[in-house]
Amino acid sequence: MPTDTAGHVLVYRDRLGVRSEVQFLRRLYSGFNRLSPVWLGCHIEANVDALGAPVLQIGRDGTLGALDRALFKQGGLVPLRPDLRALKPRLIHAHFGRGGALALPIARALHVPLAVTFHGGDATKETHYRRRVIPTIYQRRLPALQREAALFHCVSDHIRDVLAARGFPPQKLRTIRLGIEPDPPVASHYGGERPYLLFVGRFVEKKGATHLLDALRLLCNGGEAPRLIMIGDGPLGGQLRRTAASLPGVSFLGWQAPAEVRARMRGAMALIVPSATAATGDEEGLPTVVLEAMAQGTPVIGSRHSGIVEAVTDEADGLLVPPGDPLALAEAIGRLIRDQALRQRLGMAARRTVAQRFDAKTQSHCLEDALLSLAELH
Repeated sequence: MPTDTAGHVLVYRDRLGVRSEVQFLRRLYSGFNRLSPVWLGCHIEANVDALGAPVLQIGRDGTLGALDRALFKQGGLVPLRPDLRALKPRLIHAHFGRGGALALPIARALHVPLAVTFHGGDATKETHYRRRVIPTIYQRRLPALQREAALFHCVSDHIRDVLAARGFPPQKLRTIRLGIEPDPPVASHYGGERPYLLFVGRFVEKKGATHLLDALRLLCNGGEAPRLIMIGDGPLGGQLRRTAASLPGVSFLGWQAPAEVRARMRGAMALIVPSATAATGDEEGLPTVVLEAMAQGTPVIGSRHSGIVEAVTDEADGLLVPPGDPLALAEAIGRLIRDQALRQRLGMAARRTVAQRFDAKTQSHCLEDALLSLAELH
């Protein structure tokens, strides 16, 4: 908690407590000493306590609350409950582009600055920006958002460049990368298992899991059959399981607790991050699993895609391959399988990279400084 508070910052996320988000969202505020975060959203999910700060839901209790939330989203009418003015927030920090559009009426009503963090697909997906007969809330409010928001926080330079190309004011764009809280070096209780590769993420097109299974098939056809553990789930889960049924040694564990994921990372030969641009234009920002694995001293084999190249330096602290290229991915995996010294060298360098460039408290301090500068100018 802040020790010398400069006031509250309202943190808007429409759906609070999404399992795949709570840890990296919490870390954004882990180094705050002056601003005190209060989370605000329309929908509350089971994992919301992991955000580590007070949580408020827009609207009254019961059925009237549903009406309040509908009028807020569609008409920009800020309900009287909860009483946000009583908090006297210094500013609002919204997550994802749509969250910024939804939070804009709150910033107007409270007369405070608005900052918006873009995480990846909210900047790159063509469907968010393509003209349609009935525009979305985000599309309707985008010109006002670009004009009125004080800061657009980008998790990678790639996302910053995409937003600039979409007409966002360059002077309002700032890159502050995500950070990780490194664990002390410990042995994994999975280290005695048969060596395995690891994939962690949602089963959606941009994560590239289909390319990983194609690469695994190439390795199997060449006489190598590495074990693969896949953590996560999503819309492509059924398709991926059917594809993997003919491959030896592929295990699907579903979603796992953060401590379990880190333990699996420590025991893995490598984390595979085969991300690619989806047909919709959806792209990564900077996948936090890349930083989490590097912090555990686990080599990452990733695509030359989006913010991954801003964290992993090819041949120095990981390996990079072209996106959507199973053959190149298979060759990189084969190198690490056969070369234990290379795995150890890359893993040690990866841990140093995270400690030097992606410490969660350091990155969080940078974000707090940026937000405070907006509040003080207002």
